[in-house]
Amino acid sequence: MSALFVIVGGSIGAFCRYWLGLIFLAWTKKLKMPLSMLIVNALGGLGLGVFYHFAFPLSSTSSLYLFVAIGFFGAFTTFSTFSVEAMGLLQKKAYSLFFVYILLSFAGTIGLFYLGFYGM
Repeated sequence: MSALFVIVGGSIGAFCRYWLGLIFLAWTKKLKMPLSMLIVNALGGLGLGVFYHFAFPLSSTSSLYLFVAIGFFGAFTTFSTFSVEAMGLLQKKAYSLFFVYILLSFAGTIGLFYLGFYGM
C-alpha cells in the first residue's frame, strides 16, 4: 500500500512539474538562462520546506509523508530532496560535510552527465 501513495503522489508531482515548466518556459523563453526549471526547483524546495515545517513529527513511513514528500516532491523536483539532506548536515553543524556534499552533488552529477553524454 505504501508504494501506491508514492506512485500517486509522484504522478501528480510529475504532471505539475511538466505543466508549470511549460508555463514558466513561455514566460522566460527570451532569457539566456534556463529559468523555467530553476523556478520549478525553487518552488519544490519551498514546498517541501513548508511541508517539513508543519509535518515534521510524521514518520517517514506515514501515508501523508510518502504521498507528499517522497511521491509529489520527489517527482516535482529532486532538488528539494537535495535541499533537505543539505539542511540536515547544517542542522548537525557538519559544515565541512555540507560543503563537500554540495560540491560532490553538483560537480559529480554534471561530471557523470558529461561522461554519460560524451563517453557513450
